[in-house]
Amino acid sequence: MATAELIDLGVMNIQLGDFTEVGEGAKGTRLIVDVKEVTLESDRVKASLSSNGSADAGTVSDNGRLLALDVRFTLKTDDGAFIYVEYGGRASLETGLIAVAPTFQTGSEKYSWLNSVQAAGAGQANMETGELVYRLYELKVTA
Repeated sequence: MATAELIDLGVMNIQLGDFTEVGEGAKGTRLIVDVKEVTLESDRVKASLSSNGSADAGTVSDNGRLLALDVRFTLKTDDGAFIYVEYGGRASLETGLIAVAPTFQTGSEKYSWLNSVQAAGAGQANMETGELVYRLYELKVTA
């Protein structure tokens, strides 16, 4: 049977900007959030938000307690490589605790190891400051 091990992947800090409420749709109330800053710091990669744009959206559940996340952005490493990041997840609007499952895409040979990583993240949001802090882990699956 396969098992999994969590390997530290680093800390990701996100600074949110303005929220736009699109309104009630088929899945719930859709929110679009401006992402102002992102940094990823670890012993294997250091990167920040690229100017190539980002998309941070969420859908609020009917009871207003849960936010289903749909996030995409591009990071630029400190040595100039680009890394596309996308993740879904769930955020508790009551506690500010967040669980995410990021994946990565890059054409960089140095960071190509990220292309096969399924990450998991544990985060917390401070909605007064708009700051999200995630501890990211590589989910290493073995037989």
